Amino acid sequence: MVLTEAAVKRVTEVLASKGDPNLMLRVSVRGGGCSGLSYGLSFDSQLGPHDTVCEFNGVKVVVDAKSALFLYGTRLDFSSELVGGGFKFINPNAKQSCGCGESFSA
Repeated sequence: MVLTEAAVKRVTEVLASKGDPNLMLRVSVRGGGCSGLSYGLSFDSQLGPHDTVCEFNGVKVVVDAKSALFLYGTRLDFSSELVGGGFKFINPNAKQSCGCGESFSA
């Protein structure tokens, strides 16, 4: 999993507004959504026993082992476009994605 410069910048801004230096970006995959699996983004200060941490320009990203299977090779990007903006997952493992970009099948 990699974060683009735009994603790192946006996550850094949000983390700064939270005021907690221990927070990390947690990226996950869970069952649900219109295509069967959905992406999750949250902030977390705790690590689980099966978590992996990567760092991108000071942003720590946490992925659990089960989610990592679906996220291998994925790029997380951010767009500030008024229509269709926000975080976007570019996942080479996704066989099908829904129109909203928040769920996929593998």
